[in-house]
Amino acid sequence: MRSTTRITLLSLCLLLAHGCATLPPGAQRDPRDPWERLNRTTYHFNDVLDRAILKPGAVQYAKLPQPMRTGVYNFFTNLGYPVVIVNDLLQGQVKPFFSDIGRLLLNSTLGLAGFLDPATPAGLERNERDLGQTLGKWGIRPGPYLVVPVLGPYTVRDGVGGIGDSYANPRAYLPFWWGAGLWTAQGIDTRSRLLYLEPTLRSAYDPYAFVRNAYLQHRQFMVSGGQSQSEEEQEQKLMEEIGEGETTPRKPEPPEKPPTTPPDAQPPGAQPQSPPPP
Repeated sequence: MRSTTRITLLSLCLLLAHGCATLPPGAQRDPRDPWERLNRTTYHFNDVLDRAILKPGAVQYAKLPQPMRTGVYNFFTNLGYPVVIVNDLLQGQVKPFFSDIGRLLLNSTLGLAGFLDPATPAGLERNERDLGQTLGKWGIRPGPYLVVPVLGPYTVRDGVGGIGDSYANPRAYLPFWWGAGLWTAQGIDTRSRLLYLEPTLRSAYDPYAFVRNAYLQHRQFMVSGGQSQSEEEQEQKLMEEIGEGETTPRKPEPPEKPPTTPPDAQPPGAQPQSPPPP
């Protein structure tokens, strides 16, 4: 606990030392992000931390054989699966609740503590649920967007949900150094699977806004399971225009005339052919 407190205080001191970041020229404020100046400062701090520590570790980790990295990913997914099961119950998902219990038991035993995934070939699908999603399905609004030092993007609702989910994660009941080691290893594994997005993120005009919009859109999709209203209207309009183009009768095109060879283009010595008699 003392180490966590020191890290938090150090992060806050660095934020105060950096001051408030300025918005890029021409940027418009997003109503979902009322703390944008502070969030941009935290984002830059996290980016520096990522370039210095997390990304180099992820690059080296990505050099390991693919089966080994897949096993590590399966292990951490299985380790946190009690969170999914609890939120199955809170969301009233009865069938997925029993299916996820079977998945956890199968992967924890035949899957060698989760490093293997025999549950998927057995027909037990993997679900992704958390308390932030559950609160959203209960009608609680996401609240302002927030970038947390070291931890990254959240909303107020997802932050509260993350605190609640920690009590269902077995990692929280391990000794501190064991839990911290597992948390670090999972962070490196997650970061290595995001390396392919580096060119897209670096080429974005505003990487901060890119990450914010992607995160909020993903969380909204997890809660509602669909697109936003504006995107639906645009897609519907596009489909109507395509449908009108498909149903509009086309004018028949005139048949193509066979090409005629002009007299000047005939090869030398060739006799001009006379037209056939009527």
